[in-house]
Amino acid sequence: MPIYALGDRTPTIHQDAYIHPEAVIIGSVTIGAQSSIWPGAVLRGDDGDIIIGERSSIQDGSVLHTTHVFPTIVGNDCVIGHIVHLEGCTIEDGALIGNGSIVLHRVIVRTGAVVGANSVVLNGLEVPSGALAVGAPATIKLDKARAADIQLGAASYVARAKMYKEQLRRLD
Repeated sequence: MPIYALGDRTPTIHQDAYIHPEAVIIGSVTIGAQSSIWPGAVLRGDDGDIIIGERSSIQDGSVLHTTHVFPTIVGNDCVIGHIVHLEGCTIEDGALIGNGSIVLHRVIVRTGAVVGANSVVLNGLEVPSGALAVGAPATIKLDKARAADIQLGAASYVARAKMYKEQLRRLD
């Protein structure tokens, strides 16, 4: 798997994390225990820090970047869907970012909140705990998100990462 240092910026990956062989990790990236990084995902910590907590999944094709000023932080038990772009934002514990979404600088997605698929969360927006952000640009719906469903999704990726770590083998 391509894991790169960039100057003095070196990734720190917990031994219990799963990094797919076709994911790319560069620079100042920290990945916690039982988290998973899936095929085609790119975590590029060249300008600042990217921190992934425990039991979180960064799914296929997602791109996480950072800025000199704002780190990109994903808490524990988060699901970051397929083809998501996160940059300079904070995703608190138990949040879900839907497929194809973009979450930009200074955004805070609070605990248990959901960003709906294909949504664009613009600079500085706060998605309250348990709320739903949808649309482009995203607006906040005060319907409470389903935290139990997010937890089940996060747990399913912990189990899937274990299976991949044990059973994935290249055939060519």
